[in-house]
Amino acid sequence: MTGYYTAAQIRAAEEATGDLLSGGVLMVRAANAVAGTVLARLRRRGAGVYGRRVLLVVGAGNNGGDALFAGATLVRRGVRVEALLLDPDRAHRAGLSAFRRVGGRVTDGVPQTLDVAVDAVVGLGGRGPLRPQAAAVFDVIAQTGATVVAVDLPSGIDPDTGVVHQPSVRADVSVTFGAPRLAHLLAGPQCGEVVVADIGIDLPESSVDSPSNTEVAQWWPLPGPHDDKYSQGVVGIVAGSATYPGAAVLSTAAAVAATSGMTRYIGPAAEQVLAVCPEVVTAAGVGAAGRVQAWAIGPGIGTGDQAHELLADVLAADLPTLIDADGLTVLARDPGLLAGRAAPTLLTPHAGEFARLAGADPTPDRLTAVRALAERMNATVLLKGRITLVADPDGRVSGNDAGSSWAATAGAGDVLTGIAGALLSAGLPARAAGVAAARVHGLAAARASGGAPIGASALRAAVAPALRELSDLRE
Repeated sequence: MTGYYTAAQIRAAEEATGDLLSGGVLMVRAANAVAGTVLARLRRRGAGVYGRRVLLVVGAGNNGGDALFAGATLVRRGVRVEALLLDPDRAHRAGLSAFRRVGGRVTDGVPQTLDVAVDAVVGLGGRGPLRPQAAAVFDVIAQTGATVVAVDLPSGIDPDTGVVHQPSVRADVSVTFGAPRLAHLLAGPQCGEVVVADIGIDLPESSVDSPSNTEVAQWWPLPGPHDDKYSQGVVGIVAGSATYPGAAVLSTAAAVAATSGMTRYIGPAAEQVLAVCPEVVTAAGVGAAGRVQAWAIGPGIGTGDQAHELLADVLAADLPTLIDADGLTVLARDPGLLAGRAAPTLLTPHAGEFARLAGADPTPDRLTAVRALAERMNATVLLKGRITLVADPDGRVSGNDAGSSWAATAGAGDVLTGIAGALLSAGLPARAAGVAAARVHGLAAARASGGAPIGASALRAAVAPALRELSDLRE
């Protein structure tokens, strides 16, 4: 499990090292990590490292010091390194002295040919967009095609909210120290590859995390020697209408693909569902469904009185329940439907549905927004997006970076509903079910796409192959 931390938590951990911080040991370790990352990127670009050209874009403070000490190491390795000091009077003195002592050069501009640019403009204390001088420098760097390596975080990104200000730096790789910052999750696409260097600081357990693929694979319910269809989980899907039968097909078929238990379907699209998944058991209504261990309700059910009655019936059963799509619109009008529930509730809104529930758009600070809604609704909230955030009412959050936006297609949310609903029925806690479903959903979208646009049917068909790949990671 990867934990993500606030700037204050990182600073406190550094200060707790005492002499390691005050004596400069932490900076030496950080500088070595930066130098190693730059060397790795130079090798990736080919033709070795000797004589290659690197530009350090240096601001004030310790972030610039990390880069200057790293530059000194690179010079000793035969790299041609220049430093552009944005604020010469406030540049880190010891770092600048070490850099110049080994032959590093200070420059006033960006070289016409450049292999790597190091962003060391601001560190964890940075707030707001790049200042005009720095923005102009990185505009020129972009024209050279150089690889951009950010020290700690790309400048112009808020470390705790992940807000990407404009202008800001977009990095190919970010090298950070001790543990990832919140922004490495919340603004993942802007940070590029994240390299975490161990510099010898101790951190508490984080309240924001993201599981590895191996962990997701170990969570996933697979049949054991004594399992049957009931012990593996029975999920009831309430979805679809005469207008939107496809929502029923996508969510139900995804549930079938996600686990080996049983899927029951309740709704007017039974004929269409059975044409795709004849193993599904259908029923005329919630009360006639039979044994169910979790419910997933909402895609395509409409938002009128009948939908309200369906949602009320499902929630009254007080079983683990996922609410999505039209179900969320109904719930936004009558949040009292959740009153008195003891069983877990998982809400899975996109940004528009979130705004209906919360009364405000979740951006720009999505982490604070999703935590607040989860606490207010006393439910687990999965906020969809390229970066999916799943928050429990106690403030703990799990995130998933899908790595692409291929799942941003009509009907993809219905597929996620089926996957997560099946996991709830198998007994996974709501937050684990949400983030695990989001991970497989993203993997399936990438697998189905192969670099080309896809529809939700292709995504749904890729769920089982994605799970087979994950199963290879089980220990």
